[in-house]
Amino acid sequence: MNGFASDNSAGVHPEVLEAISRANQGHAIAYGEDEWTARAGELFRRHFGPQARAYPVFNGSAANVLSLAATCEPWQAAICAAEAHLNVDECGAPERIAGVKLIAVHAEHGKLDPAAVRARIERIGDQHAVQPRLVSISQASELGTVYRPEEVRALAELAHEHDLLLHVDGARLANAAAFLETTLGALTVEAGVDVLSFGGTKNGLLLGEAVVFLRAGLGEDFAFVRKQLGQLASKMRFLSAQLEALLDRDLWLRNATHANSMARRLADAIGDLEGLEIVHPVESNAVFAALPQPAIERLSEALPGEHPFYVWDAERGVVRLMCSWDTPPEDVERLVSALRDALAAER
Repeated sequence: MNGFASDNSAGVHPEVLEAISRANQGHAIAYGEDEWTARAGELFRRHFGPQARAYPVFNGSAANVLSLAATCEPWQAAICAAEAHLNVDECGAPERIAGVKLIAVHAEHGKLDPAAVRARIERIGDQHAVQPRLVSISQASELGTVYRPEEVRALAELAHEHDLLLHVDGARLANAAAFLETTLGALTVEAGVDVLSFGGTKNGLLLGEAVVFLRAGLGEDFAFVRKQLGQLASKMRFLSAQLEALLDRDLWLRNATHANSMARRLADAIGDLEGLEIVHPVESNAVFAALPQPAIERLSEALPGEHPFYVWDAERGVVRLMCSWDTPPEDVERLVSALRDALAAER
């Protein structure tokens, strides 16, 4: 049985492994001057518009931090949800590496509200105060919820009204698009997003994300930022070949749709269990459930593996159950059965 702790725990999709193997033939020019990187760049333009410029990097933390480093000065700040990965799971990298202060705003179910953002756009021009430069949202959010295109557009319009940029941490952008049955472009460039951290690792890649600039004039010097901060891959063809495989024949959509459907299957099966409460809307591949502490302990003992799920909030008894591109229905059923048994013992 596979675990439900993280979609990072899943393996590599066979089509991605095949793409890596095909790229591993002979020599190719290093540092992104290869045919795989060229083709991946064209695919990003197909999905995100003709002005999109994509730069592969190794991981999601780098994609987020480099997005800020390329668009903000050291006296500027990024407004984000208090619950955002950028704020709680980057180990202070935005502040240390990008030199950008984060202004954290409480967000209901992980989604920023324009009114709350507007309240933090303050002291503009005051030399004693950090100056907001960018609004960052996670899509899907850290709590598994999804911004609709009109919600993204409202935040983009607010940001642009104040000469700010809108950045999307798209580690699970594919899951958001799959849930809404829309395109990647509809949730980003068409909704006014300026900069995107495009996720691949959580959606079937071995490793690899991309920083994507969606507006002309942004990221003109990003090649130097990427190199200076240690994210320029010498053998970039192996990153680009994976991104090409993900984007070329809608593997991104197939993987995300499956992960979402397994989460929905899980939520439907456990939503009525006595003693359990699903605490956030299930809109991507995550289910957040509150249950008594003894039940959590019994569930942990009953499931195989060292970390079969993630205790998200120990004080409230909330666990995160994350489905992946390779989660089989049988594992969902085993988890449901284990949850039933753990809760039944409470009674």
